[in-house]
Amino acid sequence: MANCPIIAVVVIVLTVLIEPKAVVFECGLNCVCGPDCVNRTSQGELKYRLEVFRTPKKGWAVRSWDYIPSGAPVCEYVGELMKTDDIDTATENNYIFDIDCLQTMKGLDGRERRMRDVSLPTYLERDDKTSDSVPEFCIDAGSTGNVARFINHSCQPNLFVQCVLSTHHDIKLARVMLVAADNIPPLKELSYDYGYALDSVMDPDGRIRQMTCYCGAPGCRKRLF
Repeated sequence: MANCPIIAVVVIVLTVLIEPKAVVFECGLNCVCGPDCVNRTSQGELKYRLEVFRTPKKGWAVRSWDYIPSGAPVCEYVGELMKTDDIDTATENNYIFDIDCLQTMKGLDGRERRMRDVSLPTYLERDDKTSDSVPEFCIDAGSTGNVARFINHSCQPNLFVQCVLSTHHDIKLARVMLVAADNIPPLKELSYDYGYALDSVMDPDGRIRQMTCYCGAPGCRKRLF
């Protein structure tokens, strides 16, 4: 434990993660604990049997054959780590996930719309000049990835996005975990809020793109972006 001074706090948080935290620190390569450490909850193989299935309007979707308790890490969004500036914007790719954890934490129209303010650790803060900038890195799951790339958007989702650090403290390169926001019964479709602001997506010619939302939630915003 001497090499992991913050673990005593994180263990309590991670085992009952019922809402997004500013950042979750897990044990990593420099920790003396083993793979069975309770502070490696999001690491390792999938713990639930997830199924990709086809929907009438939303394309592919994901559900679990197993009951998922609230606060449980479900899966990591996996793909090729890319510089955002290197993404080919002329080719439509719906599997790009910006690593916008700072934006998410501050609730600036990020992927998680918080009901309260989130205070960041001092060393994770950035100045106002960069608060609205495009994230430097993203995850491209277009050609390689895992089941997470097929999880659909919902305006009232049952998963939330959680930034996790384990092998380093660079928030720009945080791992992106999808965590159960509610108790999820078997065969219930999994979803998270993509967090697009309306009229925020442009085509290569600079025209606003719009996409209808088919999540079916009572509070649906009717448009994905």
